[in-house]
Amino acid sequence: MEKEKLTGRSMDPAVQEMISRAAKEGVETVWDRLEKMEPQCGFGDLGLCCRHCLQGPCRINPFGEPQRGICGASADTMVARGLDRAIAAGTAAHSGHARHLAHTLKKMAKGETTDYTIKDRDKLLAVAGRLGIAVEGREDMAIALDVAEAALADFHEKDTPVLWAATTVTPGRVKVLSDLGLVPRGIDHEISEIMHRTLYGVDADPVNLLLGGLRCGVADLAGCYMGTDLADILFGVPRPVVTEANLGTLKADAVNVALHGHNPVLSDIIVSVAREMEAEAQKAGASGINLLGICCTGNEILMRHGVPSCTHSVSQEMVMLTGALDAMVVDYQCIMPAVATVAECCGTPLITTMEICKIPGATHIQFHEETAVENAKAALRQAIAAFTRRKGKPVQIPAVKQKVVAGFSVETIVGALAKLNAEDPLKPLIDNIVAGNIRGVCLFAGCNNVKVSQDLNFLTIARRLLQENVLVLATGCGAGALMRHGFLDPANTAALCGDGLKAVLTAVGEANGLGGPLPPVLHLGSCVDNSRAVAVAVAVANRLGVDTDKLPVVASAAEAVSEKAVSIGAYAVAAGLPTHVGVMLPVLGSPLVTQVLTEKVKDLTGGYFIVELDPAAAAEKLLAAIDQRRAGLGLK
Repeated sequence: MEKEKLTGRSMDPAVQEMISRAAKEGVETVWDRLEKMEPQCGFGDLGLCCRHCLQGPCRINPFGEPQRGICGASADTMVARGLDRAIAAGTAAHSGHARHLAHTLKKMAKGETTDYTIKDRDKLLAVAGRLGIAVEGREDMAIALDVAEAALADFHEKDTPVLWAATTVTPGRVKVLSDLGLVPRGIDHEISEIMHRTLYGVDADPVNLLLGGLRCGVADLAGCYMGTDLADILFGVPRPVVTEANLGTLKADAVNVALHGHNPVLSDIIVSVAREMEAEAQKAGASGINLLGICCTGNEILMRHGVPSCTHSVSQEMVMLTGALDAMVVDYQCIMPAVATVAECCGTPLITTMEICKIPGATHIQFHEETAVENAKAALRQAIAAFTRRKGKPVQIPAVKQKVVAGFSVETIVGALAKLNAEDPLKPLIDNIVAGNIRGVCLFAGCNNVKVSQDLNFLTIARRLLQENVLVLATGCGAGALMRHGFLDPANTAALCGDGLKAVLTAVGEANGLGGPLPPVLHLGSCVDNSRAVAVAVAVANRLGVDTDKLPVVASAAEAVSEKAVSIGAYAVAAGLPTHVGVMLPVLGSPLVTQVLTEKVKDLTGGYFIVELDPAAAAEKLLAAIDQRRAGLGLK
């Protein structure tokens, strides 16, 4: 019975071990808090509750009365407003990440901080060229300043389209979005307009609300794409790295520091500073400093520096329960406030670093770009001090870890394909899609949801798609789920992949001197790096002379949690992709909104949502969507 309960909570044996330890030591976890919350509100599950004004909260009964809110809002209006606000929140988070990077790039270009440099000049020139910024005969810092200014200008309302939207999709998609009025006029403008139109007494037309939400979703694509571009310029375009994942990457004799959140502005500095502070850690009796990643900050430093990812998303508390963690340093997004309580129980310093993300019980070290190295050293010294208190005490580190090959940026993928055809790198990929060796492509994105046995949906769907020769790309904690179960290890390619896909991955791997295949799943990075998947799709579509809604490409947020997943889904649908969500979206209380999102929007953008909670059924629906696209291209 105990084993069944643990499996019901997580598929990860390392997490299962820590859940058992938490129960024995009386430490409350996210699964315990879910049990206390049940049964959860059925009105909220359906999207039929509203507290946007002080006359509420209102709720609508799908089976009787009341049928309208106090203001007269229908179920359709209520659900559409709630969905729009989720899209706006997700867009604010991704674009806030990008804005932070834009300010950092600007400060570096103006000489206001010396802790950052241009790590990838080629990416700087490529981005500037795409934006129409002159590069010939100019200094790099002048170009970087213009790129930063262009990025910041995209946040404000302007007469010209948002550059990071209009220049990153196909020409055909620009026309589709323009004809529908879905081209954003400014990232902040779209977020602000959603908050305005969903205010008490403003927009009550559910279809009009949903179109506004889609336009905000396109603004989210711009924010994500911008975040990827600027991080690549400042910290380098990811190249394949070999590392490990899961809790077994902790070391009992080292100063273990987990970096958690989403933005690499501080974490990338900590990686370089940690190397300089090895002697300081050794003087304290440690073997050295062992950095580990959690969530998307973990993905950022994994794909650029090979830093192991110890855990992801819903299991973020587990790393502290080992007793071996000497500090958790966080920036922002997806950080559960509960980590402060667990940190106190386990004697682990929790260090917040951002003005917008403070947690009661944590120590705050205010991060500034101008003092980034100094801030990083202060955080690491707290970890070293914690190690001296922990040294010699028993720890429980699960003996579970997996080999990971990660860091497949668009540049890396194209470069790898160029070893097969230097003149036309995309041709081998297209030829294999035409031949059926690659049936289609699926992007796995999003988080883990405590309502799902952790990783179950990702594993079930990915295993089925790989066997059916679908090329799988992954970002965020979706990538984390797959990496902790061996899906990013080339040693498992033969067992997990169908014959056609296996042959392609082997051919590309051997052509690049790997002596074997690429891993079954290609890791693209953090959640803003979903833009890399869009870039791959756009490149293939442009090469074929079609729009992205014609490609056999799908997406899946199999265990979605954050409002960021909702905004990503919105831009995937706006880009023309069938997009699966594996948990209940709060829209089913409105038959109209549900029909628009799953059917009617297909006539507008070509994309649509697939809401399917059963992962086996979801895999079949994704395969059917891929086959439908293949048929549309005349492919068997």
